[in-house]
Amino acid sequence: MSSANYQRVILHPSRDVSLRRGHPWLFSGAVAKVEGKPNPGDLVSVHTSDGETLGYGHWSVSSIAVKILEFGSQPFDEAKFIQQAIAAAYARRRAIGLLDSTDTDGYRLVHAEGDKLPGLIIDVFSTSCVIQFQSEGMLRLRDEIVAALREVLGSKLQCIYQKAFDLGEKRGEVEGQYLFGQASLRNFRENGMTFLVDWERGQKTGFFLDQRENRALVQKMARGKSVLNCFSYSGGFSVAALAGGAHSVLSVDSSRAALALCAENVTLNFPAANHKCQEADCLQFLHTIPPDYDLIVLDPPAFIKHRGAFKGGLKGYETINFLAMQAARPHSLLFTFSCSQLLSKEDFWELLTRSAARAGREARVLQYLRQAPCHPVPLTHPESDYLKGFVLEIS
Repeated sequence: MSSANYQRVILHPSRDVSLRRGHPWLFSGAVAKVEGKPNPGDLVSVHTSDGETLGYGHWSVSSIAVKILEFGSQPFDEAKFIQQAIAAAYARRRAIGLLDSTDTDGYRLVHAEGDKLPGLIIDVFSTSCVIQFQSEGMLRLRDEIVAALREVLGSKLQCIYQKAFDLGEKRGEVEGQYLFGQASLRNFRENGMTFLVDWERGQKTGFFLDQRENRALVQKMARGKSVLNCFSYSGGFSVAALAGGAHSVLSVDSSRAALALCAENVTLNFPAANHKCQEADCLQFLHTIPPDYDLIVLDPPAFIKHRGAFKGGLKGYETINFLAMQAARPHSLLFTFSCSQLLSKEDFWELLTRSAARAGREARVLQYLRQAPCHPVPLTHPESDYLKGFVLEIS
């Protein structure tokens, strides 16, 4: 196909700099005109003001007008592109040792822009794939994506599940459904432990695979410690702490269903463990936390989901860290995280500094943490680097 087959998006003069650098987002303010009337999800070609073709991507009515799939002016075939991109993503995971591990068979196969597939998340749990569509353009390519997964994964693949997808106001929601097979197993292995996954009702794809290396670090540092896992969800950090020889673990979350799954995951791995679950709002719990813990994990949901929530989100992060630091035992460890893409490492550092000052505690950074390597970050798209964390020693 040539670019003439697509509706054309024309840029204002001199608004092509970021695209030429390889950033895959075209913001609406850079668009001078659109030849045609593309619907959300339509494939469009993007051109400079003097007609040069810069690439192809999916049209949107949001502030990001186009998310680029492929740069350049060569003819573009969506089905071929999907197959090649998923095959490349699979090879990328093989290169970092995830596909041949006997201890771990859960990983992110496709990380949106990180794998040149903006609007698409695919997580693998043993023999099952869970797809999370984040754009209408990718949803339209569902059949091509399923075909590519079956080709790339072959006999290793037993089922593909699609999470529910909100098309936006007035367009309704696509319900979750199985696109291929049925799940005979709903568990997977990570760092030698077994976890159950509820991908139908659970958050995101059902498990937070981005924390795999950070859970391994908790395991390494937990021996003999009394551990508090706040915002515990299904207990990933709790199981890791017990695997590392923690003396005791308390998992706190506001979701009864998440805590039930957490308890199952602990029992599955350590049936006689000194572990308790507590259903509570974590912020309220932290206001009454006893000084009983020498390793605390704070892994909250994103407090800053858009720029308008930045100020309030900062306050939320500062408050939970202040309360945890205030109650921490001397020389304890605090693993604290933010999955808010809009919160920079520098902003996080500053709010932790304020939290320590409020708590009257000294805090030292032992390690800076980020997302697992199966969540790759292109140098041209730093926005893909969303998960940030610190290991702090609290004196």
